[in-house]
Amino acid sequence: MTSPAAASILAARHGRRLLVPLGDAAPADAAAGYAAQHEVAAAMGAVPPAGFKIGATTKQMQAYLGLTGPAAGFVPAGGLNATPARLRFADFVAPGVECEVGLRLGADIPFGPCTRDQAAAAVAEVFPAIEIVEKRYGDLAALGTPTLIADQVFHAGGVLGAPRAGWRDLDLGATRGRMEVGGSLYGEGVGADLLGHPMEALAWLAGSGAAQVFGGLKAGQVVFLGSVTPPAWIEGPTTVLVDFDTLGQVSLEFT
Repeated sequence: MTSPAAASILAARHGRRLLVPLGDAAPADAAAGYAAQHEVAAAMGAVPPAGFKIGATTKQMQAYLGLTGPAAGFVPAGGLNATPARLRFADFVAPGVECEVGLRLGADIPFGPCTRDQAAAAVAEVFPAIEIVEKRYGDLAALGTPTLIADQVFHAGGVLGAPRAGWRDLDLGATRGRMEVGGSLYGEGVGADLLGHPMEALAWLAGSGAAQVFGGLKAGQVVFLGSVTPPAWIEGPTTVLVDFDTLGQVSLEFT
């Protein structure tokens, strides 16, 4: 039986309306939020998920969202697109875009403590990515972090770039990503902004509540490791370009 929290989230999604604070139905803590997130995934036919997104891996994003640390959400297969992608702006609710380092796992990582080296050893591919997010909320403080977790932490889809050959020889902490929106530079950052190193973010995910409720991380899953820039909120049809100096480019056109 679906919990009131998961039912409210699914109803808001189907109705294409903002998710309001859930009151007594809200998950009480992060663990309850991840449990509700799993219910949402099951209702969407996304168990096991195609992957995960990690939100708030940078201090500036934690401050922006009012979080004390990262949070993770499942990624359904239907929202993943190869670059160059063309998507309808009208299909999203107040969409935004983020400049991400992405990867695909080549081996399972069981739920639990994980080192950076253990995390990296399980990775098959690394590529530039755009995460599509939605501003599905009004007052984040009123909504509460557990409810934000239950609702996949803004996730709405993503665009995946081509895998970078020889990525293990790169300094992923030093790789610099730039995001242009409508042809103008929006922001930039480096891989070290993601919990100190992109693979530290993956190691965090392995021990997260998301990994716990979904039974660990699985080979073939995609992971959005976090944005090196704040989200750019999109107001209408436009173009988005993410360019990492060592990983390459990925592009999206909202029509």
